[in-house]
Amino acid sequence: MVSRTVASLASAALLASCLSAPASSIPSPLTQVVGPLAQSEASHAFGGAAYTLEPENLGAQCYIEEEFVVSGEANVYDWPAAGAVVRTADAPYATRVLVRRPKSQGKFSGRVVVEMLNPSNLFDLNIGWAINHAETVRSGDAWVGVTAKPVAVVTLKGFDAQRYASLSWANPLPADDPKNCAVSGDTTKETENGLVWDIHTQVAQWLRSGDASNPLRYGGKTTRAKRLYGWGYSQTGSFLFTYINAIQPLVIATGGKSPFDGYIVAVSSGPAQINQCAERIPAGDPRRPIRNAVTPVIHVMSQSDYLGWVPSRRGDSDAKGDQYRHYDIAGSGHATPDELWFAARSEDIVKGGRTPPALNCDQGPRSRFPSPVPFNAIYRNLKTWVEKGIAPPPSQNIEVVDGKPVLDAQGNVKGGVRSPFLDAPTSVWNGNSTGLSFCRIAGHEIPLTPSQLAALYPSQKAYEVAFRKSVDDLVKARFITSEDGAALTAGNGAAPWFRMLAQRIIH
Repeated sequence: MVSRTVASLASAALLASCLSAPASSIPSPLTQVVGPLAQSEASHAFGGAAYTLEPENLGAQCYIEEEFVVSGEANVYDWPAAGAVVRTADAPYATRVLVRRPKSQGKFSGRVVVEMLNPSNLFDLNIGWAINHAETVRSGDAWVGVTAKPVAVVTLKGFDAQRYASLSWANPLPADDPKNCAVSGDTTKETENGLVWDIHTQVAQWLRSGDASNPLRYGGKTTRAKRLYGWGYSQTGSFLFTYINAIQPLVIATGGKSPFDGYIVAVSSGPAQINQCAERIPAGDPRRPIRNAVTPVIHVMSQSDYLGWVPSRRGDSDAKGDQYRHYDIAGSGHATPDELWFAARSEDIVKGGRTPPALNCDQGPRSRFPSPVPFNAIYRNLKTWVEKGIAPPPSQNIEVVDGKPVLDAQGNVKGGVRSPFLDAPTSVWNGNSTGLSFCRIAGHEIPLTPSQLAALYPSQKAYEVAFRKSVDDLVKARFITSEDGAALTAGNGAAPWFRMLAQRIIH
């Protein structure tokens, strides 16, 4: 498996060099924190690392996992053209928070990735951990996942009614209130999706606080969290659009600064509804694009969905308060297998009343393109931008002419963030497939024929040279980390890496 292999070869050495970094504390806005909750086979965190489709041993990486139930009060907002305003104030809520952090304070870097857990499959997906865990662990960073939508709470309660009994996203408006509109899909009138914004802010403030319940205090009087990075993907990428453009200005106006130091906003093209009765922000509306976000933002699109983003592309900016980059990752799929390998195991999903998503599409397995490789570099570049003032590489767009991608002789796209999988290809990488569940954006690969390979590579040595050159060039350009570069070329040239990739059986 691509991401697991990179992690196992590249994480251990750097973990030992991480430094703890104390930070000033602020009061916690939460009204109650319960936890960490005990974990056992009989009652454990949904999606906990030891209970995923491919179980993960965090202890072997000197990490621990803790689950909390946090409670507070959240406003529901409207978003007129003049800026977000309170629609309904002080609605009580309780949601769950999953924390993965270095076991030792001395190994903690002081950085925290805060991810609103993706609910698109009607249960929590920890996609940020799935994609960026190698860079997270080897850097000694913490990861915090927050249940971010009522429909995911329904799954949690179905999975373990006692463990998650206190979770609540109750709509503050009675069902017969004219402002409590008719809803459909994964939304009900009894709950309110729009509580997520203050929850996101309050969890971040809790992690920065000196509250005794904060797991990042490591037993001290102040938090050890120094930098917080918001991370969103697909639906929760849209959540971050809304948070950055509508909610963060309110937080800054009342608190003086953003709770977050930077953002990765992935595979999303615009804001989510600010409350479940709100209209979506239309194309061309000035509320849609991310501009003047105060903190650095890196926006990412996969090959599954970049074409729809082309009209919204904006230029790079290094201006203070409007630091921005955009990357199309050539060859990548939106709905990756990583998000399922690192998700709750199938029996837990079924117990929660949901159907496990398909790992296979009509064209075969979901694309095995190693999205963690470019995402690890993107995350590191964001940290370097925030912490050292070193700007990331320029934006990289897949080439498009007359609404269609420009393809090379093998059929792969030109432009975008490159990788040895496209620059020394053995397959054509497609971003879209057909089949069940999210196959439309899963993608697949089509191996090149023997004659195509022979035309590209007169010998095995020629292939290895081309693969290594691509890796070396991309490490220098900061689109692959040095650790992932070493992992990609480990062994006798590049061939063992691709033999492993080809022999991976997804079942």
